Amino acid sequence: MIDLDDHPVVLEVRNLSKRFPVGGMFGKQQVHALNDVSFSIRVGEVVALVGESGSGKSTTARLIARLMQPSSGEILFKGKNMLKVEPRGASLGYRNRVQMIFQDPFSSLNPVHTIGHHIARPLLLHHKVQRRRDREGRINELLAKVGLNPPADFASKFPYQLSGGQRQRIAIARALAVDPEIILADEPISMLDVSIRIGVLNLLAQLKKDYGIGYLYITHDIASARYIGDKTMVMYAGHIVEGAESSELMEHPSHPYTQLLLSAVPNPHSLDQPTRLETRGEIPSLIDPPPGCPFAARCPHVKPICREVMPSTTMLSADHWVRCHLYGSDNSAAQPAA
Repeated sequence: MIDLDDHPVVLEVRNLSKRFPVGGMFGKQQVHALNDVSFSIRVGEVVALVGESGSGKSTTARLIARLMQPSSGEILFKGKNMLKVEPRGASLGYRNRVQMIFQDPFSSLNPVHTIGHHIARPLLLHHKVQRRRDREGRINELLAKVGLNPPADFASKFPYQLSGGQRQRIAIARALAVDPEIILADEPISMLDVSIRIGVLNLLAQLKKDYGIGYLYITHDIASARYIGDKTMVMYAGHIVEGAESSELMEHPSHPYTQLLLSAVPNPHSLDQPTRLETRGEIPSLIDPPPGCPFAARCPHVKPICREVMPSTTMLSADHWVRCHLYGSDNSAAQPAA
């Protein structure tokens, strides 16, 4: 793994939270979709965000993309709090630098327009090219970059004429058109055939290498997070409960929820497959969340304090932290985070 600690931070979120009113804008009850989420992404770094459906992963990406307004917190791009610099919405300058790839490659493309139109649109909106000759050349260059050759043939096609993997490559080319520094990849391979997923992951990794792009890679598949992620964070019920370098987290999972996720991943290199941990209980209500750890009702190691007090962040090593009452002041090897 390449040491990225000396790379500058491009994007940082601090204590990001999101509440959705129930029963309309003036509803008294609220869904606690995201709770005090904090992390950063450096130049050329892939940060994977893993969790089950409904945990808040896509909400995190949409808040960073400025498709929704957070209830509280900060979104810093190169040190500037964009919620204060641009309080009413993101400017073209921010959208130039932070792009998003959606889960469904077909619904993200207009079926009545050609592929060339989809790639040309961001080039024109963000004033990346002026002359038509330059525009066509840039379209072909982008299509070739994402592995769609011959590019002129693909530029004249419509989305329905392409496979799912080819459509996702179009979405990547469209994001790449504006020279982003951060790409928010929201489950970019979950709707693709297993046989072509690795090709899309390798493409994202190659673009990272060529352009120094940082990624927030969102997935429910912890195996793909290990494959592409430099760091992995685990999210449950709107909280990030553990984070570390990907290899460290996979080899030494500390939070019981992380252990549960990893127990469900087959290991083809081991004949002695560990027994899959059994789940119990239910996901807590996000409308009226109980106090304490959100995983308490399902945790096999639950203690009385877990149901009453939300655990603080404990550093297990320089790059590995966890929010769990199994660690902390009672564990001499761990020290609470500052």
